[in-house]
Amino acid sequence: MNPIAQELNEIILGENPHIHEMLSAVGKSLFFPKGILSQSAEAKEKAHRFNATIGMATEKGRTMYLPSVMSPLCDLTPEDALTYAPSFGLPQLRETWKKALYRKNPTLEDKAISTPVVSSAITHGLSVSADMWVDPGDVIVLPDKMWGNYNMIFCVRRGADIVNYPLFETGRGFNLEAFEKCIQEQARGRNKLIVILNFPNNPTGYSPTPAEADGIAAVLKEAAEKGTNVVAITDDAYFGLFFDEASLKESVFTRLIGLHPRLLAVKLDGATKEDYVWGLRVGFITYGARAEANPSALYEALEKKTAGAVRGSISNASRLSQSVLLNAVDSDKYEQEKAEKVRIMKERAVEVKRVLAEPRYQTAWEPYPFNSGYFMCLRLKTVDAEALRVHLLEKYGVGLISLGKTDLRVAFSCLEKEDVQELFDTVLQGVKNLEG
Repeated sequence: MNPIAQELNEIILGENPHIHEMLSAVGKSLFFPKGILSQSAEAKEKAHRFNATIGMATEKGRTMYLPSVMSPLCDLTPEDALTYAPSFGLPQLRETWKKALYRKNPTLEDKAISTPVVSSAITHGLSVSADMWVDPGDVIVLPDKMWGNYNMIFCVRRGADIVNYPLFETGRGFNLEAFEKCIQEQARGRNKLIVILNFPNNPTGYSPTPAEADGIAAVLKEAAEKGTNVVAITDDAYFGLFFDEASLKESVFTRLIGLHPRLLAVKLDGATKEDYVWGLRVGFITYGARAEANPSALYEALEKKTAGAVRGSISNASRLSQSVLLNAVDSDKYEQEKAEKVRIMKERAVEVKRVLAEPRYQTAWEPYPFNSGYFMCLRLKTVDAEALRVHLLEKYGVGLISLGKTDLRVAFSCLEKEDVQELFDTVLQGVKNLEG
């Protein structure tokens, strides 16, 4: 094993040996290399005459660029737009996002968390987390209503096994009883369990209530107390898009930090959906854990391993995207602009709820609970979901997503409010066509 990796492992062992146990074989071997990177950093600081260390081109002391590339980027310099970013991410952006986490999640106030490491959006953050924490044969606990790409990331690429529990109680909210039963069964006899908590949920658009979030935390704490190491990954892709008063307005991550030495919380979030910049691909990986004496040392070691995983996969996330995001977040209009977009999204969600409350739809489907995010799902009562999807597309030019035999996902994020009624009327007509 590389001596740097071993040194990081010793730090983690000293602060929390259970977290060292949680690391995958790859995670234990990961490190952030010194070599060329550290030599380049030293040269940047001290090479006042010539610096011939970095694999970039310069011209007259500035970053070399094509005018045709830079001309659309009005307010950015070539240095901000075109140069490499650190594998950890831009330092100022990392600190800015960390401060924002405390602002958006007030109950974090007295809790120590790591400084976020920048990933190429949340999908890459999940992949990095899989490298860090998942070995072949590990169990990943997920609800039955889940994003399909989890299978590719954790099962196909890392050889893990997904075990599902029913997300909803019949006609009610989060199925805490089924979640608890699943955790207890899967934790029994296992040294490690990985749990993914995706709220607002894709595909259903559901976020738990504060009481449900407390219940989730209590279940995971109990598993840890009984001797199972728990890696709890919160996929907070749609964070901030909350549309009713009952839902939790913070990440479940806030409920998990420091509960038990055997419980590690990993927060994955990003600008992708929160800031409506899907193609910029900027995400963040943040840790919350209990340390023996020095949380900073534990977190620094985990950050270095995480940055090593980034370095070994994509080298670094886009400098241009990080600079664009940082400029936006620092803008005086940023919060006002975000609030306006959330208002529009909430109006659409409220309209969907209003329309679906009409009695004439009841024989055709039942909507699953939704209160946040981009999506909602229908549970069809009389026709096959895939057959209906194809029929709607071919006869009416309406595109929806089928999930299994009964479920149809509607992304109201890309529907104008005034089009909601017509959409569901068309879906109902499609159901009647197939019934006939």
